[in-house]
Amino acid sequence: MTREELEHIIRASADITDQYEFVIIGSQSMLGTVPYPEEVFVVSMEADIYPLLAPHLADRIDGAIGEGSQFHQTYGYYAQGVGPETAVLPAGWEGRLQRVQNSNTQDRIGYCLDLRDLFLAKAVAGREKDREFCMALLLHGYVLPTALLALVADMPLDGRAQKSLRATIRRWAKALRDLGHSIAQG
Repeated sequence: MTREELEHIIRASADITDQYEFVIIGSQSMLGTVPYPEEVFVVSMEADIYPLLAPHLADRIDGAIGEGSQFHQTYGYYAQGVGPETAVLPAGWEGRLQRVQNSNTQDRIGYCLDLRDLFLAKAVAGREKDREFCMALLLHGYVLPTALLALVADMPLDGRAQKSLRATIRRWAKALRDLGHSIAQG
């Protein structure tokens, strides 16, 4: 998905829900910080989105422009209506959101996760595609291990899960260094 396609989803979501502000929490939230990232980051054709002030309307988005919809068939990308509980995020994430608002969104606002928050949410989710995405964020220097490790204490996880998350971040950074990649520490 491109930045322009994400902007189209924000605009369409606004038309469907009559809302003004949206939160994008999945991998495509990267487009808020990096409008034109490397190809590895734009392979997903879905944007996880919900209306900021009316998350219960996410089902309308999913029904109208979700997977398999006419919108999806026409444009080749789609929105997945989700809720705020979909991602596990560190305290204070709202203050780090990246704003997408322009004429292509008809001045509606899409708030995208900061790349550190996105990394941590994906690391906690722990799927293979999330591991690959996180390692690519490290490899391309979009996130630094020290900055990620500093935010782990703000994750709504128990001590054991936080320890495991720290170990995962260190293991992924080490794996990339072992492959000969230069990974900035921060």
